[in-house]
Amino acid sequence: MNPQLQQNILAVTRCGTSKSEGTGFFRVATGLCYLASLMTKEKLDFKQIDRAYNRFIYHSIGRGHSITSVLQFMSGEKVVRVVESKRFLEAFATYCPEVPVESIPFLLGLNLGVAKDISGIDVRGPVADYIERQRQLREEADA
Repeated sequence: MNPQLQQNILAVTRCGTSKSEGTGFFRVATGLCYLASLMTKEKLDFKQIDRAYNRFIYHSIGRGHSITSVLQFMSGEKVVRVVESKRFLEAFATYCPEVPVESIPFLLGLNLGVAKDISGIDVRGPVADYIERQRQLREEADA
């Protein structure tokens, strides 16, 4: 996790209008960047990657938060409010252009799939509904 990416995520965070919204922006921007970084054919050292993200998260929003808690947040209904926020989408597109906004539904789906495989949780719910709505909108736009 390079310093520029860290600064970009913090810039997205500052676009929130309250502490709660900013923390949500931080979690989602961090989670999306993390998931996008895994999309490579190169062999990854997950311990090293997770350690870097965990250090950044700890220094940014404090004790008790980790990449695991960020990814759990991204499996819950609160993530939908963030990814449907025009302010978040504009900030994320501006500060994190290496992760296209169009990839958000895919990355959320990837996260849900991993969560299901690891914990066996039911992936039906608000996040899956959001992903489905986005798929339908994309199909309508393509038609």
